[in-house]
Amino acid sequence: MVVSPVWSGSSRLADRAPASGRAVDELWSPLSLPAGKLFGTDGIRGRAGDLLTAPLAFQVGYRAGQVLKTSEAGPMILGQDSRNSSDMLSAALSAGLASAGLEVWNLGLCPTPAVAYLANKLGAAGGVMISASHNPPEDNGIKFFSSQGAKLAPELQAQIEAALRSPLESAPALTNTGLCCDRPELLQDYVASLHQPFQPQVSLAGLKIVLDLAWGAAANLGERVFREMGAEVICLHDAPDGDRINVNCGSTHLASLKAAVLEHQADMGFAFDGDADRMMAVDSQGRVIDGDYVLYLWGNTLRQAGQLPNDTLISTVMANLGFERAWEAQGGTLVRTAVGDQYVHAEMVKRGAKLGGEQSGHILCPHYAVSGDGMLTALHLAALVKQSGVSLADLRDQSFQTYPQLLRNVRVEDRDRRLNWHTCEPLQRAIAQAESDMGDRGRILVRASGTEPVIRVMVEAAHADLVDHWTTHLVSVVETHLAG
Repeated sequence: MVVSPVWSGSSRLADRAPASGRAVDELWSPLSLPAGKLFGTDGIRGRAGDLLTAPLAFQVGYRAGQVLKTSEAGPMILGQDSRNSSDMLSAALSAGLASAGLEVWNLGLCPTPAVAYLANKLGAAGGVMISASHNPPEDNGIKFFSSQGAKLAPELQAQIEAALRSPLESAPALTNTGLCCDRPELLQDYVASLHQPFQPQVSLAGLKIVLDLAWGAAANLGERVFREMGAEVICLHDAPDGDRINVNCGSTHLASLKAAVLEHQADMGFAFDGDADRMMAVDSQGRVIDGDYVLYLWGNTLRQAGQLPNDTLISTVMANLGFERAWEAQGGTLVRTAVGDQYVHAEMVKRGAKLGGEQSGHILCPHYAVSGDGMLTALHLAALVKQSGVSLADLRDQSFQTYPQLLRNVRVEDRDRRLNWHTCEPLQRAIAQAESDMGDRGRILVRASGTEPVIRVMVEAAHADLVDHWTTHLVSVVETHLAG
């Protein structure tokens, strides 16, 4: 089904006042791009005004438009989070897409999964989200989706990047520009899709829920979505704020959510990241319910309903050993992938799996959505509690005990050192020593982040003293030999 256009403040680029020759030349000038791949595990991400400039966004839009445009292509669905740089990047990206002849439907502030959902539903050419997810306010990003709402295929990203690295000899003649239209009313359809799996039999009436909206993309929708399901809602950080998005709040900073749940004697709390595609929960005792618990609890629900093929869950190398061993004790299978929802998704497609995700709270369930959706995951967890007749705290106690796990990030600005950490001999010796010492009592994961200039060091073991000792030692080695 394709929704007919409702033009709201739309205009043809060709009808606007012409830009000066110098401004046009700057937009089409060759870009200074970093060595290595521009597209990371979650699109293009970096410091706004440094890597992410208006000329880059314009040319990304133009080149993406050339790759994605077909004779039957619908509009591009565009959304953004609340960062101060998002308006600038959105305008430049829209201009580039329209210059390539694509129509652009701008949703404005919205969660990333809204873009994915509407791109799939409306027969769009694709979708694009301006956001750096859980990153700090000064960062931003550009993330593309296919016409089916999935992350854009690596080969298409490679085509866009190759074009960006092959600058035009001169500015092209623009004879068939597209329309740019504001379409915030389309978000009503997205909200309805969140409620649809639970109607008419599930109500959240009687549950008191705290939401931490992280000053981000879910700020305008979160409270409404849960109130319309009948819950009593208390909101934190519930206004769009580009200066404070993700700052000491949201899914990566749970202290304020824990405190609010205890203060208000709430049944549970949910925290979303800046673009609301992931969620972390807190039970009534202030204990964290991360993606491992969500997969275990939701997986059991689907398994009991006969909706979990081969009793298989897909997660990443970050999944806790306690979760894995508890799931296997029930006869289930946990398959691990590299970190990143695109790898989880690919493995799910390969195996025909119906539930997967990451410990960080990014959950994929194609029964209900084409992409990870933090609010939808939270609604499912709340509905599971309501239907079970017991508290989230009790469900947690009945599931599994996690192994102590500690994750430390070490900032490494030098890109070559960061990406080639595995060639650092002192670090390799330290990892081998730790693995030999712990044996089957624990495990170690060291990796370069795909979204931030950091090396992540994770240690997990049956005993906390082993975790503390080896995490401290490995972080010291990284700081000495890679960060210095």
